[in-house]
Amino acid sequence: MDMKLATWNVNSLKVRLPQVIDWLDINRPDVLCLQETKLQDENFPEKEIAAVGYQSVFIGQKTYNGVAILSKQKGAEIITAIPGFLDDQKRVVAATYDDVRVISIYVPNGDTVESEKYIYKLKWLPALSDWLQEEIKQYPKLAILGDFNIAPEDRDVYDPQHWEGRVLCSQPERAAFSKLLHLGLVDSFRLFEQPEKSYTWWDYRMMAFRLNRGLRIDHILLTNELASYCKTCLIDKTTRKLERPSDHVPVMVELSK
Repeated sequence: MDMKLATWNVNSLKVRLPQVIDWLDINRPDVLCLQETKLQDENFPEKEIAAVGYQSVFIGQKTYNGVAILSKQKGAEIITAIPGFLDDQKRVVAATYDDVRVISIYVPNGDTVESEKYIYKLKWLPALSDWLQEEIKQYPKLAILGDFNIAPEDRDVYDPQHWEGRVLCSQPERAAFSKLLHLGLVDSFRLFEQPEKSYTWWDYRMMAFRLNRGLRIDHILLTNELASYCKTCLIDKTTRKLERPSDHVPVMVELSK
């Protein structure tokens, strides 16, 4: 098995399409999961993506949310929602490539801990967990990639004191993330020695990227079997230096038997 998997919250695929095409050309992953595509399905740029050798599965809506999986080979057993969880928001797409199950997710942001959106986030995460438990039983080789909107530990936050108890870092969110790991998933980034102050998202405001005031909220979780094949996990900060960048950057793993 040789497989390169990546995830990138592009914060509008319409705006970022040239960057995505360039990134695919340079990095040639087997699979790239996208979040916040912000496109209705009829507007998804399937042809442009096919022109660089990638198939697309996707689910989207106008202005908000939207997820996709771009892949060199055709996906099977496609799912575009958490089964049994009533939700108008398009946040999940899953497909199988050979015997590897790939799930692209965009976890709700949660806005502030006092908000309705936070309550929704804390309902959404257990629904994800329940479904994943079943998926892992069915697919021992499973990878779930995406914008989890959770910084799992203080070392994933530029200023833990400032962020303590706030959305993305609150205890209930971190507990929900830990629960995902307890299902038998591994945070691939932490399989390796990594540079300190490694982040995947920086606010557009207040020179956050230049000052490296970021959070690590984009993750690739692997079942134990896939984790045993994982050779590297890297954050690609180069995209954040482009003109009109997404506020998130890609994360990529390489698997090899």
